[in-house]
Amino acid sequence: MESILTWLGTLAVLATVVLPQIFKILREYERAVVFRLGKFQAVKGPGLIVLIPFIDRIERVDMRVLTINVTPQEVITKDNVTVQVDAIVFFRVMDAEQAVIEVDEYRTATSRISQTALRSTVGEVELDELLAEREMVNKNIQEIIDRQTDPWGIKVTSVEVRDVILPENMKRAMANQAETERNRRANVINARGEYEAAERLVQAAEMMGEAPEALQLRYLQTMADVSEERTTFALLPMPMDFSAPFRRSGDRDGEGDGRS
Repeated sequence: MESILTWLGTLAVLATVVLPQIFKILREYERAVVFRLGKFQAVKGPGLIVLIPFIDRIERVDMRVLTINVTPQEVITKDNVTVQVDAIVFFRVMDAEQAVIEVDEYRTATSRISQTALRSTVGEVELDELLAEREMVNKNIQEIIDRQTDPWGIKVTSVEVRDVILPENMKRAMANQAETERNRRANVINARGEYEAAERLVQAAEMMGEAPEALQLRYLQTMADVSEERTTFALLPMPMDFSAPFRRSGDRDGEGDGRS
């Protein structure tokens, strides 16, 4: 009886030690790179996989989209402005075998290349391009990283430059530039408004010259606008042609003096 219990205990210990070495369960987004006696054997998963205990070794690879936060880098732009930029890189493993065999710690390696690509790309553009053409900068960084990581079986899906930190003196200079530009636009708008108003006044004068009654109506409308209910003065409208007889008589007198 004791021998049976001893065998059962031995089998339980062996099962506890050996079975985890034989059977592995991988999630849907995981792959196992299997090495047999140090040599690459196969890529297995997901689900249940069977291994040779103490002979096979595996490296788990996450096939999901992964992210890397690129630490802020101090870079001098093409127009000699010192800025601090950081970015986030999205990538995924397309070939688990290459990601394990071709590079040590593919996440760390991709992070180092991302820092280098960020510095080199920002150093080749001017500050205005960095601020205004962010999509172009992101695309250039993505192409550089993707070209370097392609032999590792890694695909860079997106790169986003998140923040650009400027020196305080540059912030003040840009604020002054923006204020000057706004003032210039305001002056241009005012000048354009004055020009359009002058054109309209010339057209109105021409129309009133052709129809004197329009000038009379405009005169009455102006008096109505300046008059209010609680005014301390009175406005007496006078016909626009009130002085016409005096002007005609003056003209006749001048002509008579000329004849004499």
